[in-house]
Amino acid sequence: MLRFIHTVFALERDLIVGGQAVMEGVMMRTPSAYAIACRKLDGSIVTTAEILPKWSDKYKWLNTPVLRGGATLIQTMALGIKALNFSAKIFEDDLKEQEQREKAPAAEPRLAFAEGTDDESFTKSRAKVYIPATAKARTPGQSASAVGSILFALGFNILLFVVAPLLLTNVAFIALGFAEAPVIAPEAGWWGTFAAYVWETKPHSWVAFNLIDGVIRMIFFVAMIYSMSFLKDIRRVFEYHGAEHKTVYTWENGLELTPANATTQRRQHPRCGTSFLMVVMLVSIVLFSVIAFEQTWLNLVVRIALMPLVAGLSYEVIRYAAKKESGAVFKLMTLPGIWLQNITTQEPDDAQLEVAIQALNESLKLEPETA
Repeated sequence: MLRFIHTVFALERDLIVGGQAVMEGVMMRTPSAYAIACRKLDGSIVTTAEILPKWSDKYKWLNTPVLRGGATLIQTMALGIKALNFSAKIFEDDLKEQEQREKAPAAEPRLAFAEGTDDESFTKSRAKVYIPATAKARTPGQSASAVGSILFALGFNILLFVVAPLLLTNVAFIALGFAEAPVIAPEAGWWGTFAAYVWETKPHSWVAFNLIDGVIRMIFFVAMIYSMSFLKDIRRVFEYHGAEHKTVYTWENGLELTPANATTQRRQHPRCGTSFLMVVMLVSIVLFSVIAFEQTWLNLVVRIALMPLVAGLSYEVIRYAAKKESGAVFKLMTLPGIWLQNITTQEPDDAQLEVAIQALNESLKLEPETA
């Protein structure tokens, strides 16, 4: 889920920029455009940039508070998938080129004529020269369908962060005597017993039930992030995530966009996607506390139906929390996300900062306000 959520930043007055770390690169987004920069194995940086459609100009109602959060999330996920596919294609083609170079047969010597000396009687001489083999043209691969990827991501996250915590909480409450135990027929097998435990939800306290459900959901999220941090490739992504934050801080502070200036900036940003997801967890605990259906499937349906509202409210909390005049409550709600960024962002090197800076510069070139 984390890969599909952009970090949202306010840079200059109304200029809001988002960013996302990808495979060996960074995607930066301005209100009117986005750009992706990726580092290849030979050290060069490949970039692509494009103007973004202005949904809010065409549909004014998308500017409405709360509603704009859901619309932004959908566009963010679509753009995030696109950026990940681009970086994966660059990385895949890079590896293929490297394999072709390693597997290419040694060039066979061929006879060719070279120009001779000034002696008229000796104008041509045969010499052995090496002519390299011709590299095969690369066949562009097909990227995964953005729509299919988004649906898969949504389904996976609903299963992991909505369905699993609810069922686990229900089973735990029944086992600990905090909920009414189901009536199980003597001849019921393992499937019948399981179905009886999850079919109905009858806790003695719905407030306690929804609180534990939310805590389990948060534990799942933190555990997933922490376990991912041990993977080498994911750690590289986290380093580019740190480069993205440091680059934005450099821009926010009015400094020249250079690796030297960026390296001194902080890695943790209050409007990071990590903070957004942690706020989603907290808002869902409060919002889901009003749900009290004994039928488990109704609890699931209502929770899923409320997710756009949860996302919209979380977006407004994140947006307001970054303002200097915001209250302590909003600051406190984003604090767990700041702490978690010690995992999701790692210290980048100058080469990674250069990639992030390149992405931001390319995006700003297409932004009318900064052109």
